[in-house]
Amino acid sequence: MWIRVAALEEIPVGAARVFTVEGRRIALTRVGDQVFAFGDVCTHDDGPLAEGKLEGYVIQCPRHGARFDIRTGRVLRLPAVVPIPVYEVRVDAEGVWVNPEPMRGR
Repeated sequence: MWIRVAALEEIPVGAARVFTVEGRRIALTRVGDQVFAFGDVCTHDDGPLAEGKLEGYVIQCPRHGARFDIRTGRVLRLPAVVPIPVYEVRVDAEGVWVNPEPMRGR
């Protein structure tokens, strides 16, 4: 199932914006020409991950510095040990669409 979340112009470059999609807080950001979607909750302490610093494909939690790859959800730095959920994104003339089911096995 795909849900239209926003117009492409509403998705920031170099920062994240949070949308509620099917009851989930999902952060969207643009890196270059690509749009990425990830869960807005640090798996270390449930902090607001989208408020963190984004450098390339890496988001850093503003609370304790855990880092995650926004493409895969993979943990890149402690104290987190559990990956964040990432979501499939599609962009077309109508806007930015997100599949609200987390991708598995990435």
